[in-house]
Amino acid sequence: MEIPLAQPPWTGLGKRLESTFRKAIFDFKLLEGVQKIAVALSGGKDSLALLFLLKAISGKGFQHLDITAIHVDGEFSCGAGVNISFLRDICEKLEVNLITRQSTQKLETLACYSCSRERRSLIFDAAKSVNAHTIAFGHHKDDSAQTLLMNLLNKGEFEGNLPKIKMHHYDVTIIRPLIYISENDIKEFAKQYGFARITCRCPVGQNSMRRQVDKLLNEIEILYPNARENIAQAGLTYGSQKAAKLPKSREN
Repeated sequence: MEIPLAQPPWTGLGKRLESTFRKAIFDFKLLEGVQKIAVALSGGKDSLALLFLLKAISGKGFQHLDITAIHVDGEFSCGAGVNISFLRDICEKLEVNLITRQSTQKLETLACYSCSRERRSLIFDAAKSVNAHTIAFGHHKDDSAQTLLMNLLNKGEFEGNLPKIKMHHYDVTIIRPLIYISENDIKEFAKQYGFARITCRCPVGQNSMRRQVDKLLNEIEILYPNARENIAQAGLTYGSQKAAKLPKSREN
């Protein structure tokens, strides 16, 4: 089977995505002081696009990055159903180290919150095992809009996904270099380079709160076509203003 790889020289879309990717890294100083970096690699379109773009910019306008991909496997997880050999072959082609960890989630106790917490803990521990304290996640602009709307409606908090956040308790920093990129552009990018065929099979995820909020955003966009874009941008603007007001010791 031919292994799908997205590498320069790019098509027009690839050039645009790399440019937008670089802008997010520059705007939010996502790679400042970073040489070792881990990528949360579920095997879906978002995390693979993230991996390909990070590899593409490594040593080109940025320092050379020592990249480790971390995949959480298991009967029920965001990476469930992904063939490990498929990811291993991609990582070997890219000369990226791959670490796998095993989720313990079972159907009878499956819930997004507990699954996410376990998955993050496994990723954080795996990253620190190779001394990578910066971890890139594949959350894009649409994810940020969804997160903001969920937090606003559920908790009365105006908070989207931050591009960079220091997790002091875990001694790691999360970065989101895809924060300016839309899901539709990632879908098209994945189709062009042949890695769009993997989808989430989680029975809980198919009807999760995030999925319902995404449907709500689709309905809102009938009246306000730029709603998703504007909500995501508002979250970034508010987050930047809030971070600027924090004492230096609490930033990120």
